[in-house]
Amino acid sequence: MKALLSKQPGGPETLVLEDIPEPLSGPGQVRIAVRACAVNYPDLLIIQDLYQYKPPRPFAPGAELAGVVDAVGEGVKNVRAGDRVLLSPVRSGMAEKAVGLASNCWKIPDAMPFDEAAALLMTYGTSQHALKDRAQLRPKETLLVLGAAGGVGLAAVELGKAMGARVVAAASSVEKLALARDRGADEGVQYPPGALDKTQARALTDRFKAACGADGAQVIYDPVGGDYTEAALRAIGWQGRHLVVGFTAGIAKLPLNLPLLKSCQIVGVFWGEFTTRFPALHAANVEALMALYLDGRIKPAVTERFPLARGAEAIARLGAREVRGKVVVMIDG
Repeated sequence: MKALLSKQPGGPETLVLEDIPEPLSGPGQVRIAVRACAVNYPDLLIIQDLYQYKPPRPFAPGAELAGVVDAVGEGVKNVRAGDRVLLSPVRSGMAEKAVGLASNCWKIPDAMPFDEAAALLMTYGTSQHALKDRAQLRPKETLLVLGAAGGVGLAAVELGKAMGARVVAAASSVEKLALARDRGADEGVQYPPGALDKTQARALTDRFKAACGADGAQVIYDPVGGDYTEAALRAIGWQGRHLVVGFTAGIAKLPLNLPLLKSCQIVGVFWGEFTTRFPALHAANVEALMALYLDGRIKPAVTERFPLARGAEAIARLGAREVRGKVVVMIDG
């Protein structure tokens, strides 16, 4: 079978497409004939040895996929060969076949295309866990979403609206803000790309405050980091919750007088660890996401599709911060 392999640390240009033996499904595992594999920011980090988990090489990037169950290992009861499924989290998804834990495998409706299924769980799962479990977002609260046109950001916009919040979307271009508005955002704030000087940061805080209103943002969803984090935190409301989701613009450094002055919380969000520590809660969250999808209240915005042979290009697009919605690598069946 073909797989897109990382054989040495480096950027997407170091990935190579090679033929390798098919993996075998062991006890408690499933093997999937992959039809689609979503691209996520950790894929860019893991091939550079910059992610918290460093798998032995060679490995294929790709942590969420959809396809058809090809084989099941001993003890697997929840799925069987021929089922249409998504599998996440998983390792080495950018391949014609992949093996993962059956406990991370979920049947998908016949009406759900493979590309949308592959793009569902990591982004919506992360955002749902962040807003529901970590922030306990309440109806009519104001939610400020940074990176609002990216995968997790756009999911946060949709889920925030589904939870009854007023959503302020922040992104780096008019086109990205338009996508966020199409998915339900009530207000939009455009911020400049790249590092911010003090004048730009203060001006951005003023725009955040104007969009969020006199009471500020009760919840800030932050997958961006960098200079944008402090600019957003200065617009938080009293006893607000700032969700630390990711660092596409770099790890932020904050003056800790700000949480004191606003009596606010800085809340970490680590969805992958949550799924391992609390599998029953995770299963309930997945069931809720499937119900929202079937009701038409959420829908992964797959904006670009690449064949497996161009998977490196798909990851590079994400690294350049040029992506709106989700990028998916498609594998022919």
